[in-house]
Amino acid sequence: MTENHKAPARTAGRAPVCITMELARTAIPILLAYLLGAIPFALLVGRLAGIDDIRKHGSGNLGATNVWRVAGGKVASAVFALDIAKGIVAIVIARTAGQSLIDHDLFLVICAAAAVLGHIFPIYIGFKGGKGVNTALGVMIMLLPIETMISLAIFILVVAISRMISLGSITAAICLAAIVLIEKYALGHTLALTYVVLVVFLALAVIVAHRSNIARIAAGTENRLSFGSRTREADGHG
Repeated sequence: MTENHKAPARTAGRAPVCITMELARTAIPILLAYLLGAIPFALLVGRLAGIDDIRKHGSGNLGATNVWRVAGGKVASAVFALDIAKGIVAIVIARTAGQSLIDHDLFLVICAAAAVLGHIFPIYIGFKGGKGVNTALGVMIMLLPIETMISLAIFILVVAISRMISLGSITAAICLAAIVLIEKYALGHTLALTYVVLVVFLALAVIVAHRSNIARIAAGTENRLSFGSRTREADGHG
């Protein structure tokens, strides 16, 4: 009889522990996604390449394009790859978290947004980061690979024709949102609404981040990419 009375107490004692563990499995990957996204690889790699502070050179933007202009293609390629990797790793961590507190797709989207926002507003350097395009590319490669590859091809085509990375980034972001919207609402493909919200959010974020570039494109004064060792466009990507 005594043991029967103790069992509910033990069960009740385990319940708060289980809830705490579940909260941790949900919150920690989101926090890690933000902290990963916030790593300023343009600044760190630039310093390894002998640049004291990339923010004091070129456009001052913490992105691969500015690094390319200041330090050259090899250094910029490293920044480009690392910024994409931040987004990929954030989603890998999210997928292995094993949380069940919220919908799985919603959880992945929250982690994706956290990584991108981390790049744009990095805690390590006063919340003033890059434009988040490459980190967004990383998360979208993991979440919607086919749609992202189509948008990446569009980006390459636009840049090859216009030689403006900013225009390529804006066009690719809008096309990704359009592709996903068409898939879900015109073609009737099964696609979680959270992904639609994510691509629309990313498209709007890219447009807002590039508002000064849009003004220069409209005025015909936007800098154009040089396919030599340096680029003359330092404010278009990152």
